[in-house]
Amino acid sequence: MSKLDLEEIESQLKKRLEYPYLWMRKQNDSWDNATRFIYKYPNWDDFVKAMEKAWKKGSFDKNSFSHYAMNRWYNFWSAQAAEQIFTELPGVAPNPNPKEDQYDFRWLGERFDLKTSVFPKGYDKEYALTLCSPDGRESRALDFAKAHPEHLIQWFYKNQSTQQRFHLKNRLFIVCYDEQGAHYKLKSEITLLKQAIENYMKERTPADTFSLYLEEGKETLADIIWVEK
Repeated sequence: MSKLDLEEIESQLKKRLEYPYLWMRKQNDSWDNATRFIYKYPNWDDFVKAMEKAWKKGSFDKNSFSHYAMNRWYNFWSAQAAEQIFTELPGVAPNPNPKEDQYDFRWLGERFDLKTSVFPKGYDKEYALTLCSPDGRESRALDFAKAHPEHLIQWFYKNQSTQQRFHLKNRLFIVCYDEQGAHYKLKSEITLLKQAIENYMKERTPADTFSLYLEEGKETLADIIWVEK
């Protein structure tokens, strides 16, 4: 894949923000395969043309298909930008065969997958009532997660990336939290993501990540990079 112009991809991603961010169905392999065209078009207008062509050709509900495709396009190109930011830093090398191996880059020799996420509503609902009072529930759950990041990391491994995307290998989680509640919008703030990633990498090595045993006898390295606004 060609190197991205980070300023340009930020501009393109922000065009997605004109529309509601809705998942009208759970992400699954079937619909992922139907929207594989998202990988070809970093330009928003080109993507929209391809999306309209795809739903007309297939037997899809236009509204459901459009939201699904827009979300996948947005998340993919934000993730590509974040991955590029990592691989341009000292000590990080991109995976030369990303289609064959389940990792995005090597960091000082260790293989890592990268996942950009929003602060999850499911984490709030599942844990907040037992960990903190109902008032200000999400912000209190955030405080707990920041004080105990390993707890949230284990929640992510348990609850995210199902079907063909599921694995328990090394992963860095970029977690976006917006004080106004529109966490997803921070995925388009590539300049903000770049600052957070670079600050994290100045202070950490793989030895500073959390060591988990999610599978018997297998060590998984993981950590969280917080992006807040």
